[in-house]
Order: sequence, then C-alpha cells, then structure tokens
Amino acid sequence: MDREALVNRNRGMAEAFHQTPYKHHLRRLMLQTVSLLPINRQKSKSDRVLIIRPDHLGDVLLTTPAIQAIKQTNPYTEIHVLVGPWSASVLINYPEIDRVLTLPFPGFSRNSNENIRSPYQLAYQSARHLRSIGYGSAIIMRPDHWWGALLAFLAGIPIRIGYDLPDVAPFLTHALPHDHQHVVRQNLKLVENWTGKIDEKQLRLNFYPAPADATYINSLLQKQGIDEKQSLICIHPGSGTWVKRWEASRWASVADTLSEQLNSTVVFTGGDHEMPLVNEITELMKTEACVMVGDTQVDQLGALFQRAQVVLGPDSGPLHLAVAVNTPTVTLFGPADPVEFGPWGDRARHMVLTSDIGCRPCRVLDWAGDNPENHPCMRDISVGSVLEAARRVVQFNQE
Repeated sequence: MDREALVNRNRGMAEAFHQTPYKHHLRRLMLQTVSLLPINRQKSKSDRVLIIRPDHLGDVLLTTPAIQAIKQTNPYTEIHVLVGPWSASVLINYPEIDRVLTLPFPGFSRNSNENIRSPYQLAYQSARHLRSIGYGSAIIMRPDHWWGALLAFLAGIPIRIGYDLPDVAPFLTHALPHDHQHVVRQNLKLVENWTGKIDEKQLRLNFYPAPADATYINSLLQKQGIDEKQSLICIHPGSGTWVKRWEASRWASVADTLSEQLNSTVVFTGGDHEMPLVNEITELMKTEACVMVGDTQVDQLGALFQRAQVVLGPDSGPLHLAVAVNTPTVTLFGPADPVEFGPWGDRARHMVLTSDIGCRPCRVLDWAGDNPENHPCMRDISVGSVLEAARRVVQFNQE
C-alpha cells in the first residue's frame, strides 16, 4: 500500500473509531434522565473547592499549574483534589493542595467493574462521603469525564464547572465551550472564576522531590559504580500502548551514541512490566547502561531525572515529570496530539519529534488487531533526528 492510500485508510478508520457507539447513546439518554432528578444542595463551605482528575501521572501533573493559580490569587481558598490511588503520591508535596482524596475511578482502575451497576453504586456511595465534607464548588478537570460530573451532581455541590460535552454538561452549572488547545490551557480556563485571566508565561510545571528521594537515588547509583559527579542520560522507552513505542534497536543506537558524545552514563527507567523492552534494548547496546526499571516511585523518579542532562522517551507521564523537575527533554509523539499533550515549557529545552504522515495525529491509542506496519508514525522518527534534538537541548541548557 502506498503512502497516500495508507493515510486515507487510517483516516477513515480513525473517523470510525471516534464515532459514538450505540450503547453510549443509550447511556447518554440515561444520564440526561438522571440529571433531572431533584438533588438537595450541600450545606457547604463556600470557599472549599474540589478538583476531580481521574487520570494517571502526566495528566495529573498538567493539572497543577491551574491549582497553583487558584492559590496564588485566592490564598484562603481550601483546595481538595480527588484522584485515583495511582496518582495520589504525585500531589502530596504541593503546598497549594490542602487535602488529597482518592477513589478507584471506573474506567481508570485496572480492576474491571463487577457488573453494569457498580460504577453508579460507587458514585452514589462516594457522593455521600463528599457531602459529609462539604464543598462550595467542584471542577471536572478531564473534559469528557461524565462519571466525575455525575459524582459532583449527586454530592449536591452547588457550583459544578466543566466542559460542554454531551455526557458531562447535564450535570454542570457552568458548562464552558471546549477548545482544542494544550491541556494546561484547558485547565486554566476552568479556574478563571477564581483567577481571572492568567498570564500563562508566569506559570511553570513544577515537581518537588524530597531530599530523601535524592539520597535514595544516589545510593542506588553508587551501588552500580556511578558517583555523584557522573553525568546521566535517562531514557524511559516504555509507554502505555504499542503504537506509542519506538523500536528497541533505535533506542540502543541512540543510547550508545549519546553515551559517547556526552560522556554520560545512560540510565533506563520504567515500571516492572517494561523490563522485557529494556532488556531487549540493553542486549543490543555496545556500551554498558544502568537499569533502574521498577526501582523508583514517582518522587524518586523525579529526583533521578533532576540529576540527568536530558530525558528521552515516547509520549508518557514520566516525560512530563522530567519537565516538571526542570530537566531538558526529547519526546517522540506518534498518534497522540502534542498540541494538547506536549511538554509545557520552552520548546528550545523540550523538543517534540513527530512524523509528517498525513493521518497523524489520529488520537487512537488502541489499534488492537491491526497490523503495526499500517501505523508508521513512530517508525518515521529517525535515530538522527533524536540524536540532533538531544544534543540541541543539552547545549541550550548549558548556554
């Protein structure tokens, strides 16, 4: 299949993928009916705000500039954040957040629903708990998160802010038009009731590892013969889906070349499930690398990235963590859209590499059953372009 035919094929498949399934239309009718139920409003503390964000590391980090903006302009506002237990550790060191609550959000937890009723039963039970705390406002940070909007509605929170999407809007008191822009800007738009217009140039993505995390990382490195003066390059090659991953042989080539050119030790990071990929890469390498897969929690990973000259990898949460600790990055984007999910920072320090194929970004992260050969957006990114980008961001950071 030639390039143009492949692009047309993939565009058609992506359009079909993004069509609303019939069962979701039925759910939409049910949600609209539920939104008409009479719900008693909370007797709440008006200056206590609940922010609902069900996602994982990267999206939760991209929520923090909006949280910081609220606190900067309204220091006496009490901010609670409701996240999955998988994300709680990301937020515990932010002084702007008064309380972190956790909930195993349906659709985001690795555990499947017991039955068709269980997500709604969980919403009802959780709403009772939120009602007992008392909130004046709730912000649904994920634009399409109808379950979070339903939860805030059932909890009787008087002001409910989110985006005007079909399954979400019926439960909101303030439904804003949804624009295609960076996630940080989307989040800032939702908090303008508190902040007014914010100069986004004043906002940075920040993450603060504790001193104990740096000590832990130094200890791990020393056990592998790497002292505190040795410069590091971190590569986080894994991602949540195969369509976002780069080939092992290419990572091996990049690691070998940068190790020599930058006189640095390459450190591979990832979760336990990414060990087979990292093993495949290191077996192809000519130089010796340090493997710290499965050895770090979020704070410790942040401390490791803080030590690095540059962090490289496909689009994933850890690359946003590297940005947040002020380390230069090179991020490879395939099907996802960097306009929405790219690094929040100076593009001279945080470079994004993409394919020029016409069907990108398709925003489809699960091409289950389709031949990977039909989706070359990651393969199109060359070893040379990654090497050049890494050298450029390191040089820029040194100037």
